[in-house]
Amino acid sequence: MTVEFVIGLAREALVVSLLLSAPTLGLGLIVGVLVSVFQAVTSIQEQTLTFIPKILAGAVALVFFGPWMLIIMLNFTSRILGNLGNFAR
Repeated sequence: MTVEFVIGLAREALVVSLLLSAPTLGLGLIVGVLVSVFQAVTSIQEQTLTFIPKILAGAVALVFFGPWMLIIMLNFTSRILGNLGNFAR
């Protein structure tokens, strides 16, 4: 294995992990901002108010994006395991 190959493999793993985490984190960010704006407008300063909507948003994101995330993980895993013999050289 060359240095370029290892760097390319690490880069691909990072891209896959970013792709897998982006929908859940993005939806959580949007919901968190909306709840914060709601708290600022209504002067409600309850710190625990943001957790339940964020958890629900994360669950909804996993339900909707779960099949797509599974396909991305399976493709990456099958590429890694399919080329396992080349990695050992």
